[in-house]
Amino acid sequence: MDLRLFSSCSGNFGFTFSLQDSRGVLFACASDFIALFAQTAAGMSKEHFDVVVVGAGLSGLSAARRLQKRNPQLSVLVLEAKDRVGGRTVSKDLPAANGVDQWDMGGQWVSSSQTHVMELIQEFGLEVFPQYTKGKKVHHVGGPYAKIKTYTTSMPSYSPLTLLDFTQLLWRVDHLTKTVSVEDPMSSPNAELYDGMTLHTFIEKHVWTTQVKEELALCSRIVFGMEPSQISFLYFLMYSAAAGGTLRLLETTPGSGQEFKVKGGTQQLSEKLAEQIGKERVRLGAAVTTICQNSENIKVTTSAGTVTCKAVIVACPSHLAAQIRYEPALPAERQSLTQCLPIGHMTKFIVTYPTAFWKEKGFSGEIVARPSENCPLSVTFDATSPRGNPALVGFITGVQARDWCDRKMEERRDAVISSLVKYLGPEASTYIHYEEKDWAKEEWSGGCPVNVMTPGMLTYYHPSLRKPCDR
Repeated sequence: MDLRLFSSCSGNFGFTFSLQDSRGVLFACASDFIALFAQTAAGMSKEHFDVVVVGAGLSGLSAARRLQKRNPQLSVLVLEAKDRVGGRTVSKDLPAANGVDQWDMGGQWVSSSQTHVMELIQEFGLEVFPQYTKGKKVHHVGGPYAKIKTYTTSMPSYSPLTLLDFTQLLWRVDHLTKTVSVEDPMSSPNAELYDGMTLHTFIEKHVWTTQVKEELALCSRIVFGMEPSQISFLYFLMYSAAAGGTLRLLETTPGSGQEFKVKGGTQQLSEKLAEQIGKERVRLGAAVTTICQNSENIKVTTSAGTVTCKAVIVACPSHLAAQIRYEPALPAERQSLTQCLPIGHMTKFIVTYPTAFWKEKGFSGEIVARPSENCPLSVTFDATSPRGNPALVGFITGVQARDWCDRKMEERRDAVISSLVKYLGPEASTYIHYEEKDWAKEEWSGGCPVNVMTPGMLTYYHPSLRKPCDR
């Protein structure tokens, strides 16, 4: 029986979910677990399981549940470093107009095009509700002294030259996206050429106007939490292709990334998965430090003790998987991959209000702004809860997140509120509560929303992403 160590790289698209399977690779392995291995129960140091899953986010919990469904006799243990399940999803009670209500401080949006997560929502009897978009949107690029514009269509009003520039760039990128194979990106036309350049390089080569360059840099920060100069252009094309098109990453239209939110918060997806697996099989506060395998067994050492098993699935983000010590060491290609997949930087904030004054003034709550010295935010949306408690959600992203992360929370809060006043009116200063979460500072996350590939990674190291390393 060929039982192997699998490792997954997963993340949220701009804090949008994409819960996908591993195209048969992981689950074909699961079908091999057809016999129950011997178990011992003489203390934690001798606990033995068929499979250990590292990471209790959506990826790890889904893998564990799939294994149990394939063979209910398997003994599966999920190890999680945090004191909660959910990974980069976490729901929190905050002061609100009607007392206390709940908001997502991590990944929050789902889309009808993301069939796996929508099936999970339906299975658990949860409900989604649409992102509110009615009214004027605020658009401010070109620096702090540029004119603040509003619009109600799908995109801002541009000058004829800027519109032409944007249209030709979008056509070019969409054409290239359709040629990219998500399953095997290096089989795509000109794959090595595109993997050898950054998104910034492509923009500089094919975009004429400064405004469109600024817009694309802003989009990169919003989607990846990174600047265009940090991302392989081929990776960007593959990412867009996986989403069904570039605009789907950015829009709130049907099938796009910001289409729906989940009533009660997205963390409950992981909580319900954990309940199905059995909470006794999900061990929290157990950070994996070493995975040591031989021809017969694997010893997994954690901050809470040691277990043994026959196979391991590593389902934490790749930059965290790189922090685990492996004996014997992983192949050089795999090590290079995990060490060179940087993760984006985002700080998410929620501001609750006594009234949805922006709606009363005809605004949707959506602001897209070029961050500046006094304006840390890149984008905001209406975040009014299903219970009607008014709120705005926004993100400090990319280089701006780096520039603001070491300042005091009060300074960031005041700058955010000042910016909201600038764009939506003086009513924005009369808030109930400001809450923020810098995911780069959360232990066992280290950033968000997703790990990206830098130039050359797809060319040289991508095949090792799913290649098993023995057990």
